[in-house]
Order: sequence, then C-alpha cells, then structure tokens
Amino acid sequence: MARSTFALVAADTAEAQEALVRLKARYPTVAPEQADVVVALGGDGFMLETLHRYLERGRPIYGMNCGTVGFLLNYFSEDGLPERLAAAKTVTLHPLAMLARGADGHETRALAINEVSLLRQTRQTAKIAVKVDGVTRIEELVCDGIMVATPAGSTAYNLSAHGPILPIGSGVLALTPISAFRPRRWRGALLPCSAEVTFEIHDHAKRPVSATADFTEVRDVVRISVREERAVTLKLLFDPEHNLEERILAEQFLP
Repeated sequence: MARSTFALVAADTAEAQEALVRLKARYPTVAPEQADVVVALGGDGFMLETLHRYLERGRPIYGMNCGTVGFLLNYFSEDGLPERLAAAKTVTLHPLAMLARGADGHETRALAINEVSLLRQTRQTAKIAVKVDGVTRIEELVCDGIMVATPAGSTAYNLSAHGPILPIGSGVLALTPISAFRPRRWRGALLPCSAEVTFEIHDHAKRPVSATADFTEVRDVVRISVREERAVTLKLLFDPEHNLEERILAEQFLP
C-alpha cells in the first residue's frame, strides 16, 4: 500500500528527541495534518497519546519504540523507513466509550484504547454492583477495583490483574476484578464486544471510587457505563514480521 507522506512526532524523552532529529535530517516529512501516516517515536504511553491526539483525523499510526516495553510499537531503526511504511500491515481497533457520573451529578465522557478501570480512592474497599446489558450479574463486588479491557489492552493492566489475554479480532472484552474480596472465587468474565457494562457504586460517600479511561480520570463516581465504540476506528501499522496479533498470541506462551 502506498503511503507517500509521513509526519514524525516524538515523546519528550532524550532518546525519542534524538531519534526525531536524526530522522528529520534523513527523510522529507510533512505536518501531521498533511500526512498519510503519523510516525510516533516513544514508548507505549506516548503511542496511546498519539492515537488519542489524531483520533478524529483517522490517520494510521506507525510507532517505533524509543521507550521501555514497546508492545504497541515496532522496533526502532533509521534505515528504510519509507519502505517499512509501504509494507506495513494495518490493525484496526475500536476504543471503549466511558460515561461516568459523579456524586455531584456531572457526567464525563471519554474514550479508552486499553481499558476503563475503577479503583478505590481510600483505605476502604470499594463495593460495586456489576450489570451487563441491564442484567445484574453481581449484586455487590467487594474489591480494590474492576476493569473492562480491550484485546489491545488485555496484555497491559488487565494482565497484571490476572485477566485473560484476548487475541485481536476475538470480538470479546475482558471484565477483570482487581483484588476481589467477595465473591472470593470470582475471577472475571469474557463478554461479547457488543455488551454494555454498568457499574454502580455502593456507599460512595464512605467508599469513594475513581474511574479512568486511559488518561481521563473522574473522581468520586457513582455510576459508570462502558461499551465498545464501533463508530470510532483506530488504525495501527506494524511491520509484517512484528505484527500485534502475533505478539499477543506469543504473550500467552511466555514462561
């Protein structure tokens, strides 16, 4: 696929900024607004920032790792960048849409590429009712928190909380508790991507909870709904030998 023009954006780290200078000296680039592709230099966090920043423009994002883990990025190399972009494969993702209502009645909407997570704000455990498509599945989950994760985000916070790894294109979301105390044996659930999950916070004044969708945090929430936003499409580009599907599959076999 021809991708004739590209823009370079970089994280504020020394490594990413140095890479930016070298690549700009080597290749002709354009502003992100005129580019066919945006090339992001940094780590996974910066990749998420870049995806959010150019969400409305629909530009595909090709990341090169100048950070630590780089799960959402390709390896960094100064050589053959136009050829790599032309050969790159596209992975299409849909983010989660969060609607969070605070104790003051204010509602906040935000999109999450990785996960929407709820966390207790104080030493008191959270008490949360869990509904799926309007049906109460757990009357009261006593926990540190709970999250809904996408396949792309299933290897991040979700995996750290012992949630399942979800293959890209699996059509499911992970509903994963964080340090659940009651029901003690509940380890989460797999939900169809069409499901809408609603969380209602019990005793929110004594047991306050925050809700976070990637970089948007809302404190003292009382009700949160989460669903996949099919109207929004994200396009990530990966080298054929370094694609996201293979990385997620391989992650399941790591010792």
